[in-house]
Amino acid sequence: MKATRHTLILAGAGHAHLVAVRGWIDNGYRPPKGTILLSPDSHAWYSGMMPGLVAGRFTEEECAIELAPLCKACGVELMIGEIATLNAVSRKLKLLDKRELEYDYLSLNVGSVPPQPSLNDGSINVAPAKPFAAFNNHWQAWRGHNDSIQIAVLGGGAAAFELALALHQILPQAQLSLICSGDLLDGYSLGLRKRASKILYKRGIDLRKGTRVDCIAGGWLLSNKQRIQSPDALVIATGAAPQPWQSTSGLSCDNSGFVRVRATLQSESHPEVLATGDCASQPGAFHSGVYAVRQGAVLSEIIPALLAGRTLREYQPQPRSLALLSTADGSALLDYQHFSLGGRLIGLWKDYLDLGFMKHHRLD
Repeated sequence: MKATRHTLILAGAGHAHLVAVRGWIDNGYRPPKGTILLSPDSHAWYSGMMPGLVAGRFTEEECAIELAPLCKACGVELMIGEIATLNAVSRKLKLLDKRELEYDYLSLNVGSVPPQPSLNDGSINVAPAKPFAAFNNHWQAWRGHNDSIQIAVLGGGAAAFELALALHQILPQAQLSLICSGDLLDGYSLGLRKRASKILYKRGIDLRKGTRVDCIAGGWLLSNKQRIQSPDALVIATGAAPQPWQSTSGLSCDNSGFVRVRATLQSESHPEVLATGDCASQPGAFHSGVYAVRQGAVLSEIIPALLAGRTLREYQPQPRSLALLSTADGSALLDYQHFSLGGRLIGLWKDYLDLGFMKHHRLD
């Protein structure tokens, strides 16, 4: 199959690319003819609202952005497909369906996948939290089971905490546990961690800290060969691992496999490639939607300047960021530096910000 060549390919429909494309629309910029947005799905799911969707607080329509209208508004072609391999030397992408694409410039915003136990015999129904389209099918199926289903959520970060509460909200009689390899919400303030632990306790969610699950065998979760639990289903929300093709792409990657980028968001090894969001590695930029959104605003200026040969703007990660964590009942927790709050007003504010983001980026 002959490869098609494009001046610019936007690979992935993550937060940064959504913000960049919306910025082009607002500023009247049109990228080169033949520019494509490559996405595995026709919709982009907004991660900040996913726990609310699981909890029954939002509909699927409220949590997803249709990509076709957004692309059409700035002259970008939407292509449904998923990357199988990237060769940064030949500037070629191969897709899972065997199509091949060549590029002059490539922008990666392809997200990450949750790291999974190294050994898994398939004896437990496993549902990675990403990609969300697949996870959405899993938890919808669980609603058809009786309420005695046992679900374990693996992970100690914000996503694992929020999903455990969301599943409890929609399946109140289910037996839920949250299993962390370290502390719960490590890196957040002590006040927030105490609030979060108290909420889990009040809702009857079993919290297991300092338990690293490294094997799934015979229907059991094992840690260092010791049986931990035998759930009916396992949600994996263990943080971020790179897409498997990144390490073989020829791009300079960090020790974890994420693409190293400069302040201009360009690959350290291949300046015609840019990377943002979870797939990128930049000192001070954490794998969080807050950082990806701000990268997107800068990316909307960097790409036109790069194509025109102008000086590129630099992205400097903010030293501090606000965290808002949904508790699935309409309330939320706030964390900023060493300060934390919780309650219904925080939840209303989070909903206002999330729905505002969706309204601004939805053109359907």
